[in-house]
Formats: sequence, C-alpha cells, structure tokens
Amino acid sequence: MAVSLSIRLPETTAKALEDVASATKRSKALVIREALETYLAEYADYKAASDRLMDKGNTVISAADLRKRLR
Repeated sequence: MAVSLSIRLPETTAKALEDVASATKRSKALVIREALETYLAEYADYKAASDRLMDKGNTVISAADLRKRLR
C-alpha cells in the first residue's frame, strides 16, 4: 500500500527537481521515489559496512593478505 507524504523543499531544490522531472519526462513523485530508494539502499550498504568495521570480533586484514587468500 502506498503512503502519501508532504514535504517542504527549498526553492532551489524544487526547481532542480522540476528540471530533472521535465528532462527525463517523469513525474516529480517518481523522481523523488527513485532518489529515496537509491539513498536508502546506499545507506543500508554503508550501515552494514560500518557495523562490520566496528565489530571487534571481525578481524580486518590488509589488501596484501586479501590478495594472498584469493590466490
């Protein structure tokens, strides 16, 4: 089920959104939805990497050691 949201954008951001929507012949809602989905996916990747880096039980190896292990 879709959920409706209302947001306020600075005029410059709203203009940039309008320009992208017009240039790509897409609705502003679609541009926003795709941008948000991309951001959330990238954030999830960042969070997973950050969690792994902070896990004291997960050892970090050097690039040289990684190359040796991959041979």
